[in-house]
Amino acid sequence: MTILEVSSQLIENTVQKMSLTSVLLAASVFTLTLGYLSKLLFRQQTHTGDQKYPPHIPSSIPFLGHAVAFGKSPIEFLERAYEKYGSVVSFTMVGKTFTYLLGSDAAALMFNSKNEDLNAEDVYARLTTPVFGKGVAYDVPNPLFLEQKKMLKTGLNIAQFKRHVEIIEEETIDYFKRWGDSGERNLFEALSELIILTASRCLHGCEIRQMLDERVAQLYADLDGGFTHAAWLLPGWLPLPSFRRRDRAHLEIKKIFYNVIKKRREATEKNDDILQTLIDATYKDGRPLNDDEIAGMLIGLLLAGQHTSSTTSSWLGFFLARDRALQERCYSEQKTVCGEHLPPLHYDQLKDLSLLDRCLKETLRLRPPIMTMMRMAKTPQKVGEYTIPPGHQVCVSPTVNHRLQDTWAERLDFSPDRYLHDNPAAGRSSLTSPSEPVVTAVLEKTLPTFRLKPSGRLC
Repeated sequence: MTILEVSSQLIENTVQKMSLTSVLLAASVFTLTLGYLSKLLFRQQTHTGDQKYPPHIPSSIPFLGHAVAFGKSPIEFLERAYEKYGSVVSFTMVGKTFTYLLGSDAAALMFNSKNEDLNAEDVYARLTTPVFGKGVAYDVPNPLFLEQKKMLKTGLNIAQFKRHVEIIEEETIDYFKRWGDSGERNLFEALSELIILTASRCLHGCEIRQMLDERVAQLYADLDGGFTHAAWLLPGWLPLPSFRRRDRAHLEIKKIFYNVIKKRREATEKNDDILQTLIDATYKDGRPLNDDEIAGMLIGLLLAGQHTSSTTSSWLGFFLARDRALQERCYSEQKTVCGEHLPPLHYDQLKDLSLLDRCLKETLRLRPPIMTMMRMAKTPQKVGEYTIPPGHQVCVSPTVNHRLQDTWAERLDFSPDRYLHDNPAAGRSSLTSPSEPVVTAVLEKTLPTFRLKPSGRLC
């Protein structure tokens, strides 16, 4: 890993003196050679000492390793690895060693670990820093990041959630009114647009929501496009189109936020929202957040909520569209809980929508919005009979763990009623957002007669 980092730095220092084609050719030759040498060193390392390392899936391709096979079909790749090698398995991709913890018992290592042992910043910073900016999230030491998360949590309380229900319902109804009586839309694109609107209004405040036209929405899309495999695996200085769009969008959105923050600081009256919470917040040492930190946290908050909610809502819409009887049951439940004529929703009613809640759980089981969670091993980690050495990227895949054959009955079936049983083998990793039940409930009463075509489009 150290050799590869040094080679990346050397290439970066010479990039301005060479053409892009020459740089890529030289980088490929250089890294392939170093990757092959690193692989030989790894093989020697796994056979020294008394510690037993996880089984390593062999590959005849230097440096790239299993990147192509994994990229084509990661779920099937990991399921085959589980069947052949067991719950702990390592393999190489682009010169890096990944160790996957498959199954709930092995995955417990990650969820029970300390950040100084399994470190998050070392794997996520290269993804999040260009999108959120410096000084926030994984670009700061973990204790500081925990303070920032606590500030956000202060502004995302039950009282705020109760107010958000009305806002989300209003935005949802207004959005679908603009569709007209007929037409065809892509379900994922539509829900992504809708949740950008609801998330911005709930999390950013009215000023930023009012600026959310098509141009700003595209900036958000360009920022979200920064979360790709290329951004994770390749050096950030490469002049890729997606990297350039991401960086331009980051600067443009921050300019918008700076103007709003400036006006808020100068205002005599205070708003009760997350933006005001961040403006008034201070670290433990008494230092307030600066404008750059506030803007970065607002970007992170929006994209984190938008991505998970739009993905989950789209898959839930897909599963419901395939089962007319289940649609009718959800619709009937909502009329029973909320009233026959479906008056405005209230926060306290959501807990009584038990079937809708089970549908959300089953959607999160089959299609969690995050396929893999990662940490960097900083110290040797013991799991079962194996020791994971420092330098490995330790991974847990909720998608794979939620559908293992030896854990789940009828594992690929969408079966919300499995949660009526005492032991549904429910996954331990559920990623959701407080807005999802609200959006879904509103969708149920806004679009009761819509159907999904085989093309994946809402009609």
